[in-house]
Amino acid sequence: MTFQKLPIALLLPALLLGQGKSVPTTELLKPLKNEWLTYNGDYTGKRYSALTQVNRSTVKNLTLGWMSRITPGPGAPAGGRRGGAAPAPLIIGGEGKGDINAGGGTIKCSVLAVDGVLYFTMPDNAWAVDAHDGRELWHYFWKTRGGTHIGNRGLAIWNNYLFMETPDNYLVSLEAKTGKERWHVPIAELEQGYFSTPAPIVIGNHVLVGTGNDIDAPGFLQSFDPETGKLQWKFYTVPMNPGDPGLDTWKSLDAARHGGGQVWIPGAYDPETKLYIFGTGNPTPAYTTGTRGEGDNLFTCALVAINVETGKMAWYYSTSPHDMHDYDSAQTPVIVDGMFNGRMRKMVMTAARNGYFFVLDRVTGERLLTTKYGQRTNWAKGLDKNGAPQHDPEKDPTVPGALVSPDSGGTVNWEPPAFSPDTGYFYVPEINTYSMLYLTELDPRGSMGLGGKEEVTVGTSGNYLDAIDYKTGKVAWRRPFSGGGGGVLATAGKLVFTGDGAGSLVAYDAVNGKPLWNTRIGQISNAPQTFMMDGRQYVIAATGDILWAFMLY
Repeated sequence: MTFQKLPIALLLPALLLGQGKSVPTTELLKPLKNEWLTYNGDYTGKRYSALTQVNRSTVKNLTLGWMSRITPGPGAPAGGRRGGAAPAPLIIGGEGKGDINAGGGTIKCSVLAVDGVLYFTMPDNAWAVDAHDGRELWHYFWKTRGGTHIGNRGLAIWNNYLFMETPDNYLVSLEAKTGKERWHVPIAELEQGYFSTPAPIVIGNHVLVGTGNDIDAPGFLQSFDPETGKLQWKFYTVPMNPGDPGLDTWKSLDAARHGGGQVWIPGAYDPETKLYIFGTGNPTPAYTTGTRGEGDNLFTCALVAINVETGKMAWYYSTSPHDMHDYDSAQTPVIVDGMFNGRMRKMVMTAARNGYFFVLDRVTGERLLTTKYGQRTNWAKGLDKNGAPQHDPEKDPTVPGALVSPDSGGTVNWEPPAFSPDTGYFYVPEINTYSMLYLTELDPRGSMGLGGKEEVTVGTSGNYLDAIDYKTGKVAWRRPFSGGGGGVLATAGKLVFTGDGAGSLVAYDAVNGKPLWNTRIGQISNAPQTFMMDGRQYVIAATGDILWAFMLY
């Protein structure tokens, strides 16, 4: 690791840090403020921080505090300590032989900020760094057996322990203070095409773990004991046995068992109902119906609520029934209590990859609102009886081709949104890309997973950062940007932070979308975050293999 800091910063030595502070489950129930303890900061998924030191008046004074470039892999760490002290410890684990080099990586994770220490990941790697200056405290490297290394969304913390997933499908527990491994357990079979990217979520004595797959395999969510790694329950997102709910929406039981519905992204948790609400991925085969039939293909492309103690489903809602465009519904759901149509409601909302925005009752799953926020979204011919978009067969992949918006990347992909209770706005990217979808394989046996089609991007009508009024579903303001941006952060300082897709980290006025501050540091690869330390509010973001920290001077 190499690092750079401003000479005016008065920083504490790493030895004075409270490394490995215990984080009991009661702390995880609190709203997001001084620290960042879960993937979305707290269980609501809002990514809304109560911090106000950096606000619309002061943000113009936000200045670089430090930046650190990290080095993944098993080599000796490059970042030593002050005074020529020995480099930070490197801990090596894993079931591989060390003969697979997955190369470099990108920071696409949420960074945990705990008592002056930042914990973050790349595929096969985890780090702890000093939040004062970015200096490495320890580095854990996992020797992989293989798997797809497209990203890792981060760590979970419970008491003194951390949890991470690996591309070759292991759940690994580390000591937060030292990075030493406590245990690791398998969570899926590499030989069946699974690879694991999500950040685990700890709720009570449950470590909730999702995984992914891009071929014809069933999706599932699992719960493990945080102390021992023992499996507690496993919930399949598609029917697996005769008589299972949703089986009548598939052509056959065999089709359902190979139906996809992967759990790519962490969800949100309501402690009052004990419901964990998460999104599921596309059905498989993704672009043909020969094997899966013409039904809704439950419970793919849906929001699903399960009881975290039992792993039993309480309700579901399909955001893309019978999906034909790889429109995963694996976006971050957001829990909100607020007025809706003149009464207080307990809601969950999501802006889906398919270009539609949904508000549901989070206790019952009742649909309250559906609107189209993608300006060029054209794949649906209206709403069905449940208020979900009804796919237009003319927009399905065909041999001569179909012009579709959004493309399979969606109006938004994995990037987390944000919600501000101050404005009542839901902030999310809007990507309006057109593509031609060609059916290249008429035999359903040759179209497994994402196969059987060719997609050609043919243009865009522009990309935006949107502020959606949840009460109406209408976009209150749109701010043009280049796209991407890694995700969104909202704060009580009435600011919204995100990358603009063109190499800048930007702070917008949360009320009207006016840009107030920016710094050109490169393509932002994760959602910006904020925390308070030593009386200063920090804003952090990553660009590839560099972590940047900004503060007021």
